Amino acid sequence: MMWWYGPGMSGWGYALMTVSMVLFWALIIRGVIALVRFLVRGDRSMSARPTPEQLLAERFARGEIDEQEYRQRLHTLRERARPFVEP
Repeated sequence: MMWWYGPGMSGWGYALMTVSMVLFWALIIRGVIALVRFLVRGDRSMSARPTPEQLLAERFARGEIDEQEYRQRLHTLRERARPFVEP
């Protein structure tokens, strides 16, 4: 003979168990999909970022800065790219 504590699970218990199991598997599947997308995408997002020179060229092309300012900023960018070495 088995002794049970209480009347057992009611209909709400079964419903809660079903809903929680569906949510659990939905989270697992969503996590696997997100992981696969991340691994397939790889480092494309890092290589897609424009360089400072490209951003400057885009600003010049849109007319946000004039030619003199473009050349001055481009010179500054290229000078800072080289390390300073004292003679």
